[in-house]
Amino acid sequence: MRTVLITGGSRGIGAACVRAFAQAGWRVAFLYHSSDSDAKALVAATGALALQADVGVSAEVNLAAKQALSHLSHIDALINNAGVSLTRQLQDTTDEEWRHVLDVNLSGAFYATRAVLPGMIARKSGRIVNISSIWGMVGGSMEVAYSAAKAGLLGFTKALAQEVGPSGITVNAIAPGATRTDMLNEFDEDALRRIEQETPLGRLCEPMEIARCALWLCGEDTAMMTGQTISINGSRVIA
Repeated sequence: MRTVLITGGSRGIGAACVRAFAQAGWRVAFLYHSSDSDAKALVAATGALALQADVGVSAEVNLAAKQALSHLSHIDALINNAGVSLTRQLQDTTDEEWRHVLDVNLSGAFYATRAVLPGMIARKSGRIVNISSIWGMVGGSMEVAYSAAKAGLLGFTKALAQEVGPSGITVNAIAPGATRTDMLNEFDEDALRRIEQETPLGRLCEPMEIARCALWLCGEDTAMMTGQTISINGSRVIA
């Protein structure tokens, strides 16, 4: 049976990924930071293994990865989904805020990938999917730290794809547009309606749409696809 480790798996896109992979018959382990009740509910619904860890802390990620490997025996796919946003003008962004955004969004992907990569290389097989953002492609005003971290994740994807391709491992990224998750909680209804109106398809993206793409990227139909970024954004064009 195929196995997957998902970071940031208790809510939003991560939780949708847990459900999508479990429904497809994969054995699933996921990392979460503090949403205990959400994690427990997801475990009850899917049978997945929940592991608490701060992805921005290398030692915690290493321990969680060892626990996942002990439970799953091996890891076929890794979904680097954990992320935090920050809406702040650059001059008002503190050192701590900057480091936290990069630690979770970018360093967390590095830590998790480094932890599972040796096993994938040994088996000459693996799938890695990094959840970036449209802001990583075009940048977002008032979200410089987040945009920088997500852009870094795209560079990480392209470089790692070249590095591990000879070992039969693919590395791809998904760059969602506005998606109905907790990250949109700071927007009021009028702002959300404006985002929908700016999107040719006239609606927000749903987390499960991202999850299904991640599942597809981990399947046999995409065995030749690597180093690529798929942006699911309803054709919303941002200058």
